[in-house]
Amino acid sequence: MMDWTDRHCRFFLRQVSSRARLYTEMITTGALLHGDVERHLAFSKEEHPVAVQLGGSDPEELKTCSKIAEQYGYDEINLNIGCPSERVQKGAFGACLMAEPELVAACVAAIKDAVSIPVSVKHRTGVNEVQEYSFLKNFVAIVAQAGCESFIVHARNAVLKGLSPKENREIPPLKYDYVYRLKDDFPQLEIVINGGISTWAEITSHLARVDGVMLGRAAYHHPWLLADAGKSRSEVVKTMFEYAKGVPSLRHVTRHMLGLYHGHKKARLWRRILSDSERLRHNRPELLLEALELVESPGYTAFTPAQKMGTYPILDS
Repeated sequence: MMDWTDRHCRFFLRQVSSRARLYTEMITTGALLHGDVERHLAFSKEEHPVAVQLGGSDPEELKTCSKIAEQYGYDEINLNIGCPSERVQKGAFGACLMAEPELVAACVAAIKDAVSIPVSVKHRTGVNEVQEYSFLKNFVAIVAQAGCESFIVHARNAVLKGLSPKENREIPPLKYDYVYRLKDDFPQLEIVINGGISTWAEITSHLARVDGVMLGRAAYHHPWLLADAGKSRSEVVKTMFEYAKGVPSLRHVTRHMLGLYHGHKKARLWRRILSDSERLRHNRPELLLEALELVESPGYTAFTPAQKMGTYPILDS
């Protein structure tokens, strides 16, 4: 979820769900050691519980970055070794690290030595042509010995050459049974399942076998899937209107809210207004309230040529 789950996205998702644990986009150790730490790690207190997801393979660098993240107030350090992108591989981390469980264990031990908050690892079921469950079991056993008690498993292998990150989320077959077997073999560990999950029926089914379910793009594109009982979309929009007053660019907020009305009869209208470059150019948080009124009002939408000039749709009763 790099470039997706930034602080504005997480604040929005927290308004939708009060109980989900939120994760940052993956932040490399290099970005923290040599870049703008405040830009990468600053977040709103309303986001709690929130975990920082780090990418790296040098134990000392991860130790330093974990200390910084804990000082910023994060609730968990997550080491991401599930990303299959070639850009990540060139940095010698990501999914390729599954082939080096002893190094991952050393990284976990270094992080554990540096912080007092929980440490988790996100990974795949295997890499490339390695399909045996024993590979996954051995990896978890070695990393668990270093002190990791929580594993988030994307239930697909990572193909490191020949597939794009998108294809890596779709082409390798899902192996949910491998994740279930992990929980059976390591009942003392927290096992969270990830990959291809998009409905509450699926979530409920998985929770009968493992400890948790992680959603990525399903939650981003259909955030109302996670909505608290009794909450309304209008409540969320009004809160985001107040939040947007303190954000330099309204685009930074609206780009994460396009899926709020997914499945609603006026979902297309909502997306159209919040992604309209002419309307966004004025940088007015009030656009959120205006879009809300149009989408929640009864009647149908009649579009006129004037909309191409940036004026708002007319609702006919």
